[in-house]
Amino acid sequence: MSFLLGCPECGPRRVEEFSYGGELQRRPSENAADLAWGHYLYARRNVAGVQTEWWYHRLGCSRWFLAERDTRTNEVQRTFPRGVGELPALMQGAKHSEPFPPL
Repeated sequence: MSFLLGCPECGPRRVEEFSYGGELQRRPSENAADLAWGHYLYARRNVAGVQTEWWYHRLGCSRWFLAERDTRTNEVQRTFPRGVGELPALMQGAKHSEPFPPL
């Protein structure tokens, strides 16, 4: 399915110009346990709904940016340039850096 993604530098472009970089997530602290790093590197929530994601404009300005996208409809609600101000709050689709709770 094709959709438009609004690059903060170049404006709206077809999604085929971009590479998906994954869900936005908080990076564990440098001294975090191995379990926290494993969760950060490999666990994904992949929820049906709005989540904040990393995107790379590979056929345009060659910049990384963040987009809030509804994974059910591919509707992009807004985009954020990388490194400008604070990162947006984690959307419900993004996971937390804490490991899974014990069973």
